[in-house]
Amino acid sequence: MPIAEELAKKQKEISIAEFFERNRQILGFDNLTRALITSVKEAVDNSLDACEEAGILPDIIIKIEEAGENEYRIEIEDNGPGIVKKQIPNVFGRLLYGSRFHSLKQSRGQQGIGISAVVLYSQLTTGKPINVISKIGENLPAHSYELLIDTKRNRPHIVKEELMHWDKKSGTKIGFYIKGKYVKNRKQSVYGYLKNTAIVNPHAKIIFIEPDGTKNVFDRVAYELPEQPKEIKPHPYGVEIGTLIKMLKETNAKKMVAFLSKEFSSISPQKAKEVLSLANVDTNISPKEIGIEKAKRIIESFKKIKFISPPTDCLSPIGENLIKRGLRKETSQLSPEFISTNKRMPCIFRGIPFMVETGIVYGGNLPRDERIEILRFANKVPLLYQEGACVITEAIKNMDWRRYGLEQKGGKGIPYGPAIILVHVASVNVPFTSESKEAIAHVEEIEREVKLSLQQCARKMKAHLSKKKKRAKAENKFLLISKILPEIAKKVAATLGKPIPPIDDVITQIMNIVWIDDSVNSNGNLTESRINVTNYRKAIHTFDLYVEIPSKKYLVKAIPEPEKIGENYMKWKVEKIKPSEKREFKFILNTDFDENNIYVDGINPVYVIGAEKWEGE
Repeated sequence: MPIAEELAKKQKEISIAEFFERNRQILGFDNLTRALITSVKEAVDNSLDACEEAGILPDIIIKIEEAGENEYRIEIEDNGPGIVKKQIPNVFGRLLYGSRFHSLKQSRGQQGIGISAVVLYSQLTTGKPINVISKIGENLPAHSYELLIDTKRNRPHIVKEELMHWDKKSGTKIGFYIKGKYVKNRKQSVYGYLKNTAIVNPHAKIIFIEPDGTKNVFDRVAYELPEQPKEIKPHPYGVEIGTLIKMLKETNAKKMVAFLSKEFSSISPQKAKEVLSLANVDTNISPKEIGIEKAKRIIESFKKIKFISPPTDCLSPIGENLIKRGLRKETSQLSPEFISTNKRMPCIFRGIPFMVETGIVYGGNLPRDERIEILRFANKVPLLYQEGACVITEAIKNMDWRRYGLEQKGGKGIPYGPAIILVHVASVNVPFTSESKEAIAHVEEIEREVKLSLQQCARKMKAHLSKKKKRAKAENKFLLISKILPEIAKKVAATLGKPIPPIDDVITQIMNIVWIDDSVNSNGNLTESRINVTNYRKAIHTFDLYVEIPSKKYLVKAIPEPEKIGENYMKWKVEKIKPSEKREFKFILNTDFDENNIYVDGINPVYVIGAEKWEGE
């Protein structure tokens, strides 16, 4: 028998479950510590997505218990909409089964592997089935399943099935055993993952019970759900030849003009005719009759025609305000002195919409001589591993952080200093480097947007540090004078046997500045800002005082009434303030607000401490 025939007999089909059974590292189960984190991550991601899609504020409980040497029982419960009975076995017992793989909208899971990979890993390492309890309505019973995966056929194997009472309106609870290793209070740990998840999902309440019984509560600080992303169609700039041929075979359109205008975003019937004319393809031909050569010409035509960008309502950003709120909540024990955030406008890479959001936390009790901490996120999911292989890290390393106040040898590399940098990339199709979804590939457009967004945050940080330094210098001088002069006055008066003379005018002559001091205090959802202006100059001054606000829609009250309220600022006229006179300006916002940016116009800024020169709107 020829060798080729003998080899042919050995060839056999491999199911997707069998493939991942032998290549578990692809999905993030390459060591015991990471396997445990990945298992929790996949379940929590599913719970968050399910709750948000159903319009429910997520309440998620995670409990981990020791079950033997390097064996743990993990239980995750949510208050989501539940899963209908017939879908439970498929969701948990089949790999590559899900609703998101073909959906062009932002979601935490993209591959449809997720929780079923956890079931497979559990089965491989402990031999025990997963237990799933699901309830879809208040007056309905709960369904309980015990499941395994038939890896030969990639089908669920139901071990046990029953109806039960569950005192919950709706939700899903899963329990499973895995081989793993639990580590405590590290960035790469279950606690680290959940803490970071709480930062970018401030609308979620997460309770985490550790193996030693420690209960951690990550409370929600937002009570509005993020806006749900809408599904979009493929954009002509992002489609490849194989995808186009598949779409041509599956479409219900009868003519090519209808196919292009209905199956793609940003292609009108007029644009469709332009594409087909350039590709020398009949507009009335059936899509089913398009062969590979004509398909190639259509792809080339796409590249030569200018299309509008695809819709960006397929994205669901966190928002500057909520990022700031999440960062403040989870770093409160470090008492940071400054937090800045930025959100870029949506952009496109290869026809795929994406958006970058960033934040910087500075000062307080953060270590000053250590490398800054980087928090990376994709579609609101923390990326804990493969930091060095990620475009986010590359963008940070390629910025010159020295100009913004952080240490950085040679102007390249990860900076050192008392700071935390957060970067979130949202996209309908995040270009991960592998199926484990831990690092974003080096896409030029993404790197550029990360840099531009971080530069905005870093400029605010630099302004804060400059203002702090300038004020500290003047404050030291002022405190020195205000302490020493009264003592001198007392001693001179005592020596001469005369009353202590007033020294305000003397302080004014020495200081020769207009001193602007401010404070910001939050009380629940309201933030109060007070600005005090004291004239320590010999002359009477009249000038304009400006302060930035996030948006005038958040303004509750301003005292005195501003002369002008712009979209992002307020203006008061400081009229004829006398030497040694002090005036107060106050406003209240119904949103988070950390620090005033104050400006003056109509007075030489050299004589002003606590404000910069107003450069106009």
